Amino acid sequence: MARGWESKSVESQMEDRREPQPRGDASAERDRLERTRKREGLESTRRGIARELEATRSDLRRQSLEAALKHLDAEIGKLG
Repeated sequence: MARGWESKSVESQMEDRREPQPRGDASAERDRLERTRKREGLESTRRGIARELEATRSDLRRQSLEAALKHLDAEIGKLG
């Protein structure tokens, strides 16, 4: 016999109560880890661009790389 949607809803609500509620700490920790991961990625990209800047001979390419570095520095600064 098929159960009605009402009984499924009640069962779902009971299961939700049994599951541990996420603490506010978990959300803050997840945000902190995400910022750290993003910062590390930006810093890695910045190191690569800085190496490329040292090796370039083209003035146009140098300007482009310097602009990229400036942008990355701003993004890293936003992350704190």
